[in-house]
Order: sequence, then C-alpha cells, then structure tokens
Amino acid sequence: MSWLRTICKPIASLKLTVALFAMSMFLVFAGTLAQQYDGVWTVVDRYFRSPIVRIPVKIFVPGAFKQPPDALAFFFPGGLTIGVVLFFNLITAHIIHFKYSLKRLGIIIMHFGVILLLAGEFVTGAFAREGNMSIYETSYSNFIEDTRHPELAIVRTSDSDETMDDVIVVPDHLLRTSGASISDDALPVDIHIDEWQSNSALSPPIEVSPERRAELLSRVSTGLGQFVASVRVPTITGVDASRVDVPACYVTFYKKGTNFKESLGSYLLSAYFTSEDVQVLDVNGTEYRVSLRFKRVYKPYEIHLIDFSHDLFVGTKTPRNFSSECRLIDRERNVDRTVKIWMNNPLRYRGETFYQQSYKPNDTGTVLQVVNNPGWLIPYISCILVAFGMMWHFGIRLSTFVRRQAR
Repeated sequence: MSWLRTICKPIASLKLTVALFAMSMFLVFAGTLAQQYDGVWTVVDRYFRSPIVRIPVKIFVPGAFKQPPDALAFFFPGGLTIGVVLFFNLITAHIIHFKYSLKRLGIIIMHFGVILLLAGEFVTGAFAREGNMSIYETSYSNFIEDTRHPELAIVRTSDSDETMDDVIVVPDHLLRTSGASISDDALPVDIHIDEWQSNSALSPPIEVSPERRAELLSRVSTGLGQFVASVRVPTITGVDASRVDVPACYVTFYKKGTNFKESLGSYLLSAYFTSEDVQVLDVNGTEYRVSLRFKRVYKPYEIHLIDFSHDLFVGTKTPRNFSSECRLIDRERNVDRTVKIWMNNPLRYRGETFYQQSYKPNDTGTVLQVVNNPGWLIPYISCILVAFGMMWHFGIRLSTFVRRQAR
C-alpha cells in the first residue's frame, strides 16, 4: 500500500486543508459582494457551482468608478473546484494521517459529517428543482413555473381532442441572443430573435422618449406590440431577491423552407402578458397561439384554491399571516383532500414541498413556492454527525482530564 500513500500524501496535506478553507471563505465573501450587480441564482451558478470564476474588481470598491470597468478582473477557483478538492483532501487525510481508535472516533465522525455536507451540496446543485405555482381563488393549477428559465411557446388546439393543446416550446438558451435564428423540424415556422431583453418593462407605464417608443412600435407588424412597447431594464440583483426578472423579446416568424425570407409577422412577446392576452400566428391557414412564458413543468395532480386569507398587523400594512386553503386532487392515486398551507407550515406531497410564498394583487390568489430537493435531509444528518462527533471527542478529552486530576 506504499504506492497509495505516495499518491495520497500531497492531496492529504493539512496545509492544503487550511488553504482550501481560506479560499472558500474568500469565495463566499466575493459572492456576497457580487450580489450588488447580479441576481442570487446567477451568483450561485457562477461562483459556487462552477470550476472557475472570473471575479471583477469593481465588487470590492463599489462607487469607486463612474462606470466600473468589467475588464479589471481576476480568475479564482470556483466552488465546484474547491469542494471536490476538499472532498478528496478529507478522505485521503484519513488514509495518511489518522490512526483509527476509540479516542479518535469523534474526529472521524466530524470529518465524515463535513464530507457528507459537501456531497449534499452536489446532490442539491445537480438535482434540486424549484418554481412557483400561482392559483387564483376558485381556480386551480396543475403546473409549476420556473421563473429563472423562460420559454417561447407555440400552441394550437389538438385535432383529435378540442380540450387538449399541442404545445411546442423553444428553451431559453436558444432565445437569449439578439439576432439568433432558430430553425428546427419540430417547429411549424422559423424564428428570428430581433431583440432579447433579460429583464423588461412595458411602456406605458414606464416612460421612454417618443422617438424610442415610435421605433419600438414600428418593429411590430401584428399583435399587442402595436399598442405597447417593451424596453430593457437592469436585471434584478441579490439585494432585491423578492422580485424576478420579467423577460421579453421582439421576434419575427418566417415561413418554413424560405430561408428566412418570407415573413409571417413580427411580434412582441413578453412574460408580462397573461394567458388572456392571446396573440395569433397564422401558418398556412392553421392558427397558433404564441407567447413568451416561464418554463412550465406539468404535474399529474391539481391544486384548487378554495380560499386565500391575508391578515395584517393592526394599523400597518405588514403581513401577519397569509394562508391558502386548497383542495388536492390526484386521480392517479385516488387522492382528494383539503389541505391548508401557511407560513412555516408547508404541504409535502410526491417528494415536493409547497411553501406559502406570496399572493396575487388585491388578495385575488396565492403564490406557492414548490421545491423538489432529493438531498434536503443530508444537511440535517451532517450537522447531527458533526455535533455528535464534537461531543464524543471533547467528552473523551474531558473524562481523561478528570481522571488525571483525580490522581
């Protein structure tokens, strides 16, 4: 086994352990400051779940530059790199440095708890999913919206069943580049992204110059964009995590097989538009409804909102409590029951957790946050192991000290 020790010895260095912990502390510090300019999830993906991160200097000196130059930056190991190296560092440290005995059992358990915590973050980053379910009173929903990922939906009523829709969606990674052209055999049309807006505002109500407004309105040949314009606004940062980016795009649809030459119309598509704001695209006599919406994940169950309650502290507009009385219907499992969801009292069903997050304007409906995290239990187990390991280790030390004093 000497060859194994030779390989593991550099990785098991305790100096490397200290360096990794110091680097992780700096990365957390930088990631926190970066939320001045970027959203929480952007920072999480860029700083903590990537192998390497480009850190701009401007986050450390806010306000020092009139227009902070993005070119001033340096590269640093990302959370993925630090986590993986620390994972193997802790494992190899046991192979090289630790002798297994009852006295050292506490340290072993503590290290295993830290290793489990690192593994839990990997599970969460790779498999956890979350979104929102919005329901108006007396209505229901059977899908979850992922507000971080928009999609362009092309919908037509099914020929076989008028109560069903045939839906084709274009994912966000194909939409986010202005000037992009999208052509696929599954699409009834070819699509050109004239302008993409990661976060937007409609005009009105936001004010823009008459010239800019006229230019935006002239882009659109049909649909709602003839009456309202959309302008790009800064994306939401981590200091305003209660809001979400509302994307929009100006698109032109082209007849299939014409090499983007025969236009079928230019549209403004915005996530601000609701399902009632129907925009129709005619393709060879077949009508399609087109929209930009947040990514939908459909579920085999329905949640009906029976009643929404919103209580305020007396004399203020601060919410004291808001709750949703719902009816859960799952025909696959013969489930039909009434549930109540309120703050800190979620509903758990089919591996998903439904939290009371927010509410619709004028208390007309509820917004539930839906989380599916297969690794949700791992941090709890990890903390219990670390706490037990510390108690064991210091308990052994204390008992040894007491016995020596008794002599």
